Amino acid sequence: MFPGAVAEKADAAYAILGAPLDATTTFQPGTRFGPDRLRHVAQSFEDYDHRTDSLFTDCSVHDHGDIQPGDDVAEYLHFLRGAVREYDEQGTVPLLLGGEHTVTVAAVRALDPDVFVCLDAHLDLRESYAGNPLSHATVTHHALESADEAIVLGARSGSGAEWDRAEAAEVTVVSPEDVPSWEPDLSGSVYLSVDIDAADPGYAPGTGTPEPFGLTPRAMHEVVRAVAPHAVGFDLVEVNDRDDGQAAILGAKLLRAFVYAHYAD
Repeated sequence: MFPGAVAEKADAAYAILGAPLDATTTFQPGTRFGPDRLRHVAQSFEDYDHRTDSLFTDCSVHDHGDIQPGDDVAEYLHFLRGAVREYDEQGTVPLLLGGEHTVTVAAVRALDPDVFVCLDAHLDLRESYAGNPLSHATVTHHALESADEAIVLGARSGSGAEWDRAEAAEVTVVSPEDVPSWEPDLSGSVYLSVDIDAADPGYAPGTGTPEPFGLTPRAMHEVVRAVAPHAVGFDLVEVNDRDDGQAAILGAKLLRAFVYAHYAD
């Protein structure tokens, strides 16, 4: 159980769903261990948040546990979509713990937001990668099948075709150096996805496809807190077991920051 997630399912304002998918990672696998690592490192955190004067244990968070994938990614995403939708229909905000970034596709399909906001080192605007249309490199492309707009914060990697696609009116890319001064101007429902590789790998080396010249933890924290009040769902993805816990510590803190800011709004 994620520490402090003590609410019963029927009474929860937020529900954590572990989604340990590890099927399409293209460099360093290990995202199957992400949910467990995030839960483990959060044991050291204080319950109290001074910025919102609230306790995590009072925020009505439930931990659903992990939804284990099988061999068929499309089938898994369909099942995960159903679980996310069930929580949404009961008025509970779903919080996914990945797992590779592909799990975001299930949540966006379930929640159908107006705006997709993503902290990510990569554009993820490919229609397919290595012949696979359900790859971690296609997430923003799929998000735009549901959302009217995609905002990618911290992107610094993509193919030529992806950068061309990013010129479209419905896509906004904010470079790493501009993220600290970015102010959200959001209307309608928002889904917030945090790929831990948005952080510079000096801060979070435990991820599948690290990219240098990334974001500081402070910049990511401010984005999460600013977007959270607008969000109908959240995920933290791409944490693996290839470091000493740095990526998981940052990820677990960002998840808690989302809950505190959303709950306080």
